[in-house]
Amino acid sequence: MKNWEKFFHCGFTISPLLFTALPGCRKSSSGIGKGADRFFPWIPHLRPDLRKAKKMEMEKLAASEEEGMLRNGSNLSELTTEKMMLNEGYEASESTAAECDEFLPHISKTKAIQFTDFEGKTSFGMSVFNLSNAIMGSGILGLAYAMSNTGIVVFVFLLISIALLSAYSIHLLLRSAGFVGMRAYEQLGHKAFGQPGKIIAAVIISLHNIGAMSSYLYIVKSELPLVIQAFLQLQESNGMWYMNGNYLIMIVSVLIILPLALMRQLGYLGYTSGFSLTCMVFFLIALIYKKFQIPCPLPVFGNETLQSHNLNHTTQEECTAKLFTINPQTAYTIPIIAFAFVCHPEVLPIYTELRSPTKLRMQRVANVSISAMFMMYLITALFGYLTFYGKVETELLHTFNRVDPLDTLILCVRLAVLVAVTLTVPVVLFPIRRAIQHLLFAKKDFHWVRHIAIAIVLLIFVNLLVILVPNIRDIFGIIGATSAPSLIFILPGLFYVRIVPNDREPLRSRTKIQAVIFATVGFIFMIMSLSFIFRSWSSSDGGSRISGH
Repeated sequence: MKNWEKFFHCGFTISPLLFTALPGCRKSSSGIGKGADRFFPWIPHLRPDLRKAKKMEMEKLAASEEEGMLRNGSNLSELTTEKMMLNEGYEASESTAAECDEFLPHISKTKAIQFTDFEGKTSFGMSVFNLSNAIMGSGILGLAYAMSNTGIVVFVFLLISIALLSAYSIHLLLRSAGFVGMRAYEQLGHKAFGQPGKIIAAVIISLHNIGAMSSYLYIVKSELPLVIQAFLQLQESNGMWYMNGNYLIMIVSVLIILPLALMRQLGYLGYTSGFSLTCMVFFLIALIYKKFQIPCPLPVFGNETLQSHNLNHTTQEECTAKLFTINPQTAYTIPIIAFAFVCHPEVLPIYTELRSPTKLRMQRVANVSISAMFMMYLITALFGYLTFYGKVETELLHTFNRVDPLDTLILCVRLAVLVAVTLTVPVVLFPIRRAIQHLLFAKKDFHWVRHIAIAIVLLIFVNLLVILVPNIRDIFGIIGATSAPSLIFILPGLFYVRIVPNDREPLRSRTKIQAVIFATVGFIFMIMSLSFIFRSWSSSDGGSRISGH
């Protein structure tokens, strides 16, 4: 029998609700069901022999039924399956449909869903912008100070090491997520350690990102009034409301941060993240330009006595770059470098919204972002250090005030940095809201009221912290010293050891041993950071002014 004849012989299996293949498909006998006639009346008229075969089949079945009734009694209820199928040709039959899959394979209308309930639409470039913006923190302004206290060689070595460790940490996160099909930090914590692990992960993410948001808004509070004052050519504040940092951060939060934070998906912030990075590129260009404009020894603006004192104490040796440096402040600079690449709470949300998401594709996003920020960090630290050498302050922009606080280019740079840190706040807010939703509303669907309410409450809380708590950097210094190593080192290593099955990778395998060592390094960093903070509190050094992310 030819293939097309076999096709019509077996009948159609488009949908069980319409009509199914006939039992004749099993017996290699001809026949078309009445259900097919109802929906496609032209089918029986394609070939006269098919109509004849159908009639003969009906007569044969009727004769066999009458013979059975005469032999076994008049049990009219026991009709054969074939008779029922012929009379009710559209009755569902899964087994018959499976037999004819050779011709019409079953096409499911339901799309297989992996990891999330929506399809990622964020492009590779936008994902790179978002992750780079998440990496870039206020700590970039302290990297020049870190280089001045470690030397160029030691700083570059530490920066390369931390960049590689951060990339490896993201690799562990992505592999852990791939094994269990989850793309949320909190879900990985639940899979690894149950409900306590989920709570710990959510709390650490929330505290760390609240600290980062507070750090950004603190910069807005302290720097924006100075920028306005300089643009108005005022030597001191006039006491007006627009010179009050507390009012300014509330205005910035309502007009800029809140609308961006109300976006449903993080991928929509790719454009603002790109603009934020553009502002930082402008900052780098201006910094390189100023390196060749500011002489050493530094000319001190508006204070001849201080200038004379500076000239007497600034020697040629102090205007020479040092490759290696060890001093009491060296230990305080290690946390700045160690936590320069904290972006792990944002990695999995960005992974979720990535278009065509795969572990390899997301790892490339992370590698490009870390490489770009590595170059930005290195250029900032190098040219900031080579401009001021040992005179660089803990926050680089403050050092320019010693030269000319009314310099137009530096004012534009300050404004660009303010724009950059302001546009970073919504990106940092997303993981906090996601952690809260996973912790408190895990079984509830998305709702705009809850989405908006969490963002408003978070912004109000952070604004109150920045306004009411004067030593907020010291408070969140402890939070950063505990949460940052947990997010970078400890949790990714422990998640990998606990989540990856032992039959896939034994506990003594090289990868799991590396993960354990990785988590141990995180504990060491945490102890070091806390000891530095406590030591700075008990001494008169300025180490407490150093900020992390």
